Amino acid sequence: MGILTHAEWKDLFNGKDLSGWAGDTNGYTVENGILVCKKGGKNLYTASEYSDFALQFDFKLEESGNNGIGIRVPMNGHPSRDGMEIQILDHDGKAYHGDAVMADGKTQRLSWLKPWQYHGSVYGIVPAKIGYLKPVGEWNTQTIIVIEDHVQVILNGAVIVDAFLDNLTPVDGSPHPGMKNRKGHIALAGHDDRVEFRNLKLVDYATSPTKPAISSVNE
Repeated sequence: MGILTHAEWKDLFNGKDLSGWAGDTNGYTVENGILVCKKGGKNLYTASEYSDFALQFDFKLEESGNNGIGIRVPMNGHPSRDGMEIQILDHDGKAYHGDAVMADGKTQRLSWLKPWQYHGSVYGIVPAKIGYLKPVGEWNTQTIIVIEDHVQVILNGAVIVDAFLDNLTPVDGSPHPGMKNRKGHIALAGHDDRVEFRNLKLVDYATSPTKPAISSVNE
Protein backbone atom coordinates (compact mmCIF):
# COMPACT_ATOMS: atom_id res chain seq x y z
CA MET A 1 0.00 0.00 0.00
CA GLY A 2 2.96 2.33 -0.56
CA ILE A 3 0.84 4.18 -3.11
CA LEU A 4 -0.73 6.07 -0.20
CA THR A 5 2.32 8.30 0.17
CA HIS A 6 2.24 9.47 -3.45
CA ALA A 7 -1.42 10.46 -3.85
CA GLU A 8 -3.22 13.64 -2.90
CA TRP A 9 -5.61 13.68 0.06
CA LYS A 10 -8.77 15.72 -0.44
CA ASP A 11 -11.25 16.78 2.24
CA LEU A 12 -14.67 15.14 2.18
CA PHE A 13 -15.96 17.51 4.86
CA ASN A 14 -15.26 21.25 4.81
CA GLY A 15 -15.78 21.78 8.54
CA LYS A 16 -18.54 24.33 7.93
CA ASP A 17 -21.60 22.69 6.39
CA LEU A 18 -22.85 19.58 4.57
CA SER A 19 -21.78 20.65 1.08
CA GLY A 20 -20.99 17.53 -0.96
CA TRP A 21 -23.29 15.30 1.10
CA ALA A 22 -26.84 14.03 0.52
CA GLY A 23 -29.40 11.91 2.32
CA ASP A 24 -30.43 12.57 5.93
CA THR A 25 -28.94 16.06 6.09
CA ASN A 26 -31.35 16.92 8.93
CA GLY A 27 -29.93 14.10 11.03
CA TYR A 28 -26.41 15.56 10.96
CA THR A 29 -25.04 18.92 12.02
CA VAL A 30 -21.73 20.79 12.26
CA GLU A 31 -20.47 21.83 15.69
CA ASN A 32 -17.17 23.72 15.96
CA GLY A 33 -15.80 22.10 12.80
CA ILE A 34 -16.98 18.62 13.79
CA LEU A 35 -19.52 16.59 11.80
CA VAL A 36 -22.05 15.20 14.27
CA CYS A 37 -24.59 12.46 13.75
CA LYS A 38 -27.41 13.57 16.02
CA LYS A 39 -29.52 11.15 18.02
CA GLY A 40 -32.00 9.80 15.50
CA GLY A 41 -29.65 10.41 12.56
CA LYS A 42 -29.71 7.90 9.71
CA ASN A 43 -27.73 7.64 6.45
CA LEU A 44 -25.67 10.46 4.98
CA TYR A 45 -24.09 9.85 1.54
CA THR A 46 -21.29 11.53 -0.39
CA ALA A 47 -22.69 13.20 -3.48
CA SER A 48 -19.90 11.60 -5.54
CA GLU A 49 -19.22 7.93 -6.16
CA TYR A 50 -15.88 6.22 -5.55
CA SER A 51 -14.40 2.91 -6.61
CA ASP A 52 -10.82 2.45 -5.35
CA PHE A 53 -9.84 4.80 -2.53
CA ALA A 54 -8.41 5.35 0.93
CA LEU A 55 -10.62 7.10 3.47
CA GLN A 56 -9.20 8.48 6.70
CA PHE A 57 -11.10 10.09 9.56
CA ASP A 58 -11.29 10.59 13.31
CA PHE A 59 -14.35 9.54 15.29
CA LYS A 60 -15.54 9.77 18.88
CA LEU A 61 -18.19 7.59 20.47
CA GLU A 62 -20.52 7.94 23.41
CA GLU A 63 -21.31 4.94 25.60
CA SER A 64 -22.80 2.16 23.39
CA GLY A 65 -22.60 4.52 20.39
CA ASN A 66 -23.30 2.96 16.99
CA ASN A 67 -22.72 4.16 13.44
CA GLY A 68 -21.00 2.78 10.34
CA ILE A 69 -19.08 3.65 7.20
CA GLY A 70 -20.82 2.43 4.08
CA ILE A 71 -18.60 1.85 1.07
CA ARG A 72 -19.62 1.42 -2.57
CA VAL A 73 -23.26 2.00 -1.62
CA PRO A 74 -25.91 3.01 -4.18
CA MET A 75 -27.56 6.36 -3.38
CA ASN A 76 -30.26 5.70 -0.75
CA GLY A 77 -29.18 2.05 -0.63
CA HIS A 78 -28.85 0.02 2.58
CA PRO A 79 -25.16 0.26 3.54
CA SER A 80 -24.61 -3.29 4.86
CA ARG A 81 -26.64 -5.04 2.17
CA ASP A 82 -26.56 -2.94 -1.00
CA GLY A 83 -22.93 -1.94 -0.31
CA MET A 84 -20.62 -2.87 2.56
CA GLU A 85 -20.65 -1.36 6.06
CA ILE A 86 -17.61 -0.98 8.27
CA GLN A 87 -18.82 -1.02 11.88
CA ILE A 88 -18.36 2.06 14.07
CA LEU A 89 -19.36 0.80 17.51
CA ASP A 90 -18.60 0.99 21.22
CA HIS A 91 -18.73 -2.79 21.43
CA ASP A 92 -17.88 -2.67 25.13
CA GLY A 93 -21.00 -0.61 25.81
CA LYS A 94 -23.62 -1.66 28.34
CA ALA A 95 -26.19 -2.11 25.58
CA TYR A 96 -24.28 -5.12 24.23
CA HIS A 97 -23.33 -6.93 27.43
CA GLY A 98 -24.85 -8.41 30.56
CA ASP A 99 -23.87 -10.43 33.59
CA ALA A 100 -25.11 -13.96 34.20
CA VAL A 101 -24.82 -16.04 37.37
CA MET A 102 -23.39 -19.45 36.51
CA ALA A 103 -24.17 -22.78 38.19
CA ASP A 104 -21.12 -22.45 40.44
CA GLY A 105 -22.34 -19.08 41.69
CA LYS A 106 -19.73 -17.09 39.79
CA THR A 107 -20.72 -14.15 37.61
CA GLN A 108 -19.88 -14.35 33.92
CA ARG A 109 -19.97 -11.39 31.57
CA LEU A 110 -21.83 -12.24 28.37
CA SER A 111 -22.00 -10.42 25.05
CA TRP A 112 -24.77 -10.84 22.52
CA LEU A 113 -22.72 -9.36 19.70
CA LYS A 114 -21.64 -11.64 16.88
CA PRO A 115 -17.92 -11.55 15.93
CA TRP A 116 -18.78 -9.68 12.73
CA GLN A 117 -20.61 -6.94 14.66
CA TYR A 118 -17.59 -5.66 16.61
CA HIS A 119 -16.02 -2.34 15.71
CA GLY A 120 -14.17 -2.28 12.39
CA SER A 121 -15.76 -5.43 11.04
CA VAL A 122 -17.17 -5.50 7.52
CA TYR A 123 -20.69 -6.14 8.80
CA GLY A 124 -21.77 -9.72 8.25
CA ILE A 125 -18.78 -10.42 6.01
CA VAL A 126 -15.43 -10.17 7.85
CA PRO A 127 -14.84 -9.94 11.64
CA ALA A 128 -12.27 -7.41 12.85
CA LYS A 129 -9.51 -7.89 15.39
CA ILE A 130 -10.39 -6.21 18.67
CA GLY A 131 -8.40 -4.48 21.39
CA TYR A 132 -7.45 -1.26 19.58
CA LEU A 133 -10.51 0.93 20.20
CA LYS A 134 -9.86 3.82 22.59
CA PRO A 135 -12.12 4.45 25.60
CA VAL A 136 -15.44 6.22 25.11
CA GLY A 137 -14.99 9.99 24.80
CA GLU A 138 -11.54 9.80 23.18
CA TRP A 139 -10.79 10.41 19.50
CA ASN A 140 -9.88 7.40 17.35
CA THR A 141 -8.23 7.53 13.92
CA GLN A 142 -9.29 5.03 11.28
CA THR A 143 -8.29 4.39 7.67
CA ILE A 144 -10.28 2.28 5.23
CA ILE A 145 -8.51 1.22 2.03
CA VAL A 146 -10.48 -0.35 -0.82
CA ILE A 147 -8.65 -1.47 -3.97
CA GLU A 148 -10.63 -3.74 -6.28
CA ASP A 149 -11.68 -6.65 -3.99
CA HIS A 150 -9.10 -5.87 -1.29
CA VAL A 151 -10.36 -4.19 1.90
CA GLN A 152 -8.14 -3.04 4.76
CA VAL A 153 -9.22 -1.32 7.98
CA ILE A 154 -6.56 0.33 10.14
CA LEU A 155 -7.58 1.53 13.61
CA ASN A 156 -5.20 3.70 15.64
CA GLY A 157 -2.26 2.28 13.69
CA ALA A 158 -3.27 -1.40 13.87
CA VAL A 159 -4.54 -3.42 10.89
CA ILE A 160 -7.79 -4.96 12.12
CA VAL A 161 -9.20 -6.15 8.77
CA ASP A 162 -7.24 -7.35 5.74
CA ALA A 163 -9.43 -9.32 3.34
CA PHE A 164 -9.84 -10.20 -0.32
CA LEU A 165 -13.59 -10.30 -0.93
CA ASP A 166 -13.46 -12.55 -3.99
CA ASN A 167 -11.92 -15.32 -1.86
CA LEU A 168 -14.38 -15.43 0.99
CA THR A 169 -17.95 -16.24 1.99
CA PRO A 170 -19.81 -13.88 4.36
CA VAL A 171 -19.51 -15.22 7.90
CA ASP A 172 -23.16 -14.52 8.77
CA GLY A 173 -24.37 -16.86 6.03
CA SER A 174 -26.57 -14.18 4.47
CA PRO A 175 -26.40 -12.85 0.92
CA HIS A 176 -24.43 -9.62 0.60
CA PRO A 177 -24.81 -8.57 -3.03
CA GLY A 178 -23.13 -5.24 -2.29
CA MET A 179 -19.75 -6.89 -1.71
CA LYS A 180 -19.55 -7.38 -5.48
CA ASN A 181 -19.91 -3.65 -6.16
CA ARG A 182 -16.86 -1.94 -7.60
CA LYS A 183 -18.22 1.60 -7.30
CA GLY A 184 -20.66 3.55 -5.16
CA HIS A 185 -21.13 6.25 -2.55
CA ILE A 186 -19.52 6.49 0.87
CA ALA A 187 -22.10 6.69 3.64
CA LEU A 188 -22.24 7.54 7.31
CA ALA A 189 -24.69 4.92 8.52
CA GLY A 190 -26.42 6.42 11.54
CA HIS A 191 -28.11 4.15 14.07
CA ASP A 192 -29.90 6.82 16.14
CA ASP A 193 -26.82 7.54 18.33
CA ARG A 194 -24.65 10.64 18.62
CA VAL A 195 -21.29 9.98 16.97
CA GLU A 196 -18.74 12.68 16.09
CA PHE A 197 -16.47 12.78 13.03
CA ARG A 198 -13.64 15.08 11.98
CA ASN A 199 -10.76 15.25 9.48
CA LEU A 200 -12.60 13.19 6.85
CA LYS A 201 -10.33 12.99 3.81
CA LEU A 202 -9.96 10.72 0.83
CA VAL A 203 -7.43 9.62 -1.77
CA ASP A 204 -9.08 8.59 -5.04
CA TYR A 205 -7.28 5.67 -6.71
CA ALA A 206 -9.75 5.23 -9.57
CA THR A 207 -8.00 4.52 -12.85
CA SER A 208 -8.36 7.37 -15.30
CA PRO A 209 -9.99 6.43 -18.63
CA THR A 210 -7.52 5.87 -21.41
CA LYS A 211 -7.32 8.30 -24.32
CA PRO A 212 -6.29 7.14 -27.78
CA ALA A 213 -3.17 8.78 -29.15
CA ILE A 214 -3.92 10.93 -32.19
CA SER A 215 -1.32 12.17 -34.61
CA SER A 216 -1.35 13.93 -37.95
CA VAL A 217 -0.79 10.53 -39.57
CA ASN A 218 -3.98 8.84 -38.36
CA GLU A 219 -6.12 11.91 -37.73
